[in-house]
Amino acid sequence: MKTIFLTALLSFTLAGCAEAQNNASADADGSKYVPYEQRTGNESVVYFTRKLSAEGLIQAYEQVCDNIKGHVGVKLHTGEPNGPNIIPREWVKALMEKDLKGANIIETNTYYKGGRYTTEDHRKTLETNGWTFCPVDILDEHGTTTLPVAGGKWFRKMSVGSNLTNYDAMVTLTHFKGHTQGGFGGSNKNIGIGCADGRIGKAWIHTTPGQPNQWDKREEEFMERMTESTKASVDYFEGRVCYVNVMRNMSVSCDCEGVGAAPVVTPNVGILSSTDILAIDQACVDIIYAMTEKEHHDLVERIETRHGLRQLSYMKELGMGNNRYVLIDLDNGGRRITAKEAAKGLKPFVQTK
Repeated sequence: MKTIFLTALLSFTLAGCAEAQNNASADADGSKYVPYEQRTGNESVVYFTRKLSAEGLIQAYEQVCDNIKGHVGVKLHTGEPNGPNIIPREWVKALMEKDLKGANIIETNTYYKGGRYTTEDHRKTLETNGWTFCPVDILDEHGTTTLPVAGGKWFRKMSVGSNLTNYDAMVTLTHFKGHTQGGFGGSNKNIGIGCADGRIGKAWIHTTPGQPNQWDKREEEFMERMTESTKASVDYFEGRVCYVNVMRNMSVSCDCEGVGAAPVVTPNVGILSSTDILAIDQACVDIIYAMTEKEHHDLVERIETRHGLRQLSYMKELGMGNNRYVLIDLDNGGRRITAKEAAKGLKPFVQTK
């Protein structure tokens, strides 16, 4: 196992790592959910539709796309071979053909050995999974670059796929679900892990150098490292980025687990969009918590046991957005609703192809 990431670990000392002198404060406990009424600060706008379809995806995106211009990268988790829960290809194809002509899907190679570990294998997996209707740019195929992390606790810079800087704007198209280490995978995880290159950046986030456990960074420290990685990429685009989260097929497992993902038991919800990364991930988490105990038990357990809520509090500490928001119901004339209303009347999950 050491040989998988030895090079990355040796290069760790070049990361400009700024290790914190103190642990996260008690109010940053990533296992404790903070209800909406206990939050403070401004509100951002988050749009919501129950239409889990190409039509719904297009509608959600078109609310937040004003600053998406020039050469656009669509950051998408394209999944391991035959992964059952990824965003349907036909939805993404319809969106790109209508609103994102000339854009590329952007991805990076993985830190673990699997169907996307090398560029050659990654290309085969893309074909298997049907991502053949537009160019897919594997950002670290030709090398890496670093982007600054402003105000970071763990890093002063993050290593990303070098091709990321070829883009003028980024659309973050995220399958919201659980995650083995992150607790949940929203836009923060999609960018923080998904733009970090497969050998160096991901090692900086996941691994303490000089010991054999590739995945030893956990709980609050892991959430903070991942979030700082996200901030580096988001800051690079200087506002030319938007976020769309698809709450569908929400296994407690990440799409990295492919056909080995845990069965889905959480109901499908809908699609959210925003120009505020914290607000959209927070809204998705709030909708999960607003479900019935039976509906959300597995996913809440996954989030809290991994201390995943630290993603949200740390994004706020870093000034990445607001954890209060106005949730706009696109299906009902654009009226403001609560997370509880968005979670009302959900149907039990049924697996479809």
